Amino acid sequence: MADNKVNMLADFAPVSTQVWKDKIIADLKGADFDKKLVWRTPEGFNVQPFYRREDLKGLKTTVSAPGQFPYVRGTRTNNEWAIRQNICACKNARKANAKALEVLNKGITSLGFCLDKDKLTYNFIKTLLNGVYAPAVAINFSICACAAPKLANILVRYYGRMGYDTKGLIGSINVDPIKNMLLKGKALTREQVSEKIAETVKAAKSLPGYRVVGVNSVVLNNSGAYAAQELAYALAWGAEYMTMLTEAGVPNYRAANAIRFNMGIGGNYFMEIAKFRAGRLLWAKIVEAYKAPIFTTALRNAAKMNVSAETSRFNMTIFDAYVNLLRTQTETMSAALAGVDEITVTPFDITYERPTDFSERIARNQQLLLKEEAHFDKIVDPAAGSYYLENLTASIAAEAWKQFLAIQEQGGMYQMVAEGKVQEHMAANLKARLNDVAKRKEVLLGSNQFPNFTEKAGKKIKADAGACSSICTCKTDKKQAACGCGSSCENALPTLPVARAAEEFEALRLETEAAKKQPVAFMLTIGNLAMRIARAQFSCNFLACAGYKVIDNNGFATIAEGIKAARKAKADIIVLCSSDDEYADLAPKAWKKLQGKKELFIVAGAPACMEDLQKLGIQNFIHVRCNVLETLKSFNQQLLKK
Repeated sequence: MADNKVNMLADFAPVSTQVWKDKIIADLKGADFDKKLVWRTPEGFNVQPFYRREDLKGLKTTVSAPGQFPYVRGTRTNNEWAIRQNICACKNARKANAKALEVLNKGITSLGFCLDKDKLTYNFIKTLLNGVYAPAVAINFSICACAAPKLANILVRYYGRMGYDTKGLIGSINVDPIKNMLLKGKALTREQVSEKIAETVKAAKSLPGYRVVGVNSVVLNNSGAYAAQELAYALAWGAEYMTMLTEAGVPNYRAANAIRFNMGIGGNYFMEIAKFRAGRLLWAKIVEAYKAPIFTTALRNAAKMNVSAETSRFNMTIFDAYVNLLRTQTETMSAALAGVDEITVTPFDITYERPTDFSERIARNQQLLLKEEAHFDKIVDPAAGSYYLENLTASIAAEAWKQFLAIQEQGGMYQMVAEGKVQEHMAANLKARLNDVAKRKEVLLGSNQFPNFTEKAGKKIKADAGACSSICTCKTDKKQAACGCGSSCENALPTLPVARAAEEFEALRLETEAAKKQPVAFMLTIGNLAMRIARAQFSCNFLACAGYKVIDNNGFATIAEGIKAARKAKADIIVLCSSDDEYADLAPKAWKKLQGKKELFIVAGAPACMEDLQKLGIQNFIHVRCNVLETLKSFNQQLLKK
């Protein structure tokens, strides 16, 4: 019998990259390859439509192993990450303790407590941690920087009395004066910043497993920073603290071991995986720069970037809020596959209420599913060897490094924050990104694209929405102003803009929802079957983003018949849906019958005859090049004032 086995390598000759590209160009039928298929990312670099083995040549990311310097493939030889939940302990230690004990029995392995410095005492911490076995769980604290050394001393005392080996405990005290400068506008001198972090590091000397200095680039992520931007600023932030600590006499390895990166996870799935991989590589190189006089084993080990990742709020929405579960799930997958140390999943309802027991349970289970059912914790760095992800990692590393060097040339992170340059840069970036959302260049499912036509959200919004997450908002501004941390808490500096991408669309829709009458948009479909169906669907989706009631139709034989049906439906908006060729005839007929009447007339599309139609007085056209937000705002101004 003949051997019919196929040998893929022997029977099929290799195909070169140029042959593949020539075939693609042929299929494009004259279209430009670069313009059609090469993606120019918001990060500032190009992504090719395909990668091959040869694209790995020269990449330094492929020559290391997990747990080995420079740690691009991970700081550990396993992919076990901590599942974190934050708990507000600002007011009541007993209640916070009860909640902590409850969630520890539901899969949480890392606790985050937000504390009020005015309530900080030994007995408060004793009550808060009663029944919590510190050697088995990571315990993290967020408190005013001026009270952090006191907290460290209390923890050392408490853990000692409990008989714990303090050298084996892990956790954090999130001291980050630069974050306060960004969010609160607190004007601190460089000496004050250095003093705050150095004092805390020295106070926590007996807790070597505690990362007491935070780099909270998550606030930049929540302000709309792209992956490379967040990473560049995070690296500059960490380098600033490394310099301050070593200048204050803290040994280089202890300084590096004291720093934790609290980073956001954006919605660009592969980009975020690459961001964390690139971050470990670059941070290791930065720490290596502090090796004088020698690069010791202790410093090499301390160069492992410790990352606590939190799903972003920037792309979370009020309307169609269950879509937030899809967003946070893919974000969590990115961080888990990238090998971060700890993940916090933001509850899906945080945009409109204080998270409920149900939403917090779902947030926990999102990570448990990835571990227990998807086995994400079983494989270290599955991205390794991927032609695409290895190149993406290298591209982000190169772009972030370029931006990092630019920050250093301008005096470093502290100097740029003190001069308001970071705030200014992020404000400009946010404006540009919101403009992309307004034009649907960036899609938010359920907000600027494919909204839930019938949803009402006004009644579910609570006044305390968003309180007490990783950035606690329990304290009033007045209370914070009396923090006694050696500086005025007045807004002496510009503050970081914090916004969600969907906010303006949500405000528009809530305005419609609060109106006396919900505008009704009627699709006057006529003419070419394919075009009228496509344009009616586009128009329904477009106008529903403002909360209008939309009525689609199968088609009308005449303009008169369509207008009659629209008026019977008590329409406020009539949208003419047909083909470009037919608009030259149909649009003037419809306009003549409607002119001077109460209905708002819209033509779906941007036909070649648009200029002629505008001369007749037809001003409203909706199409893919529209600024959706501004167009809908103008419609609201005309409709809701009636």
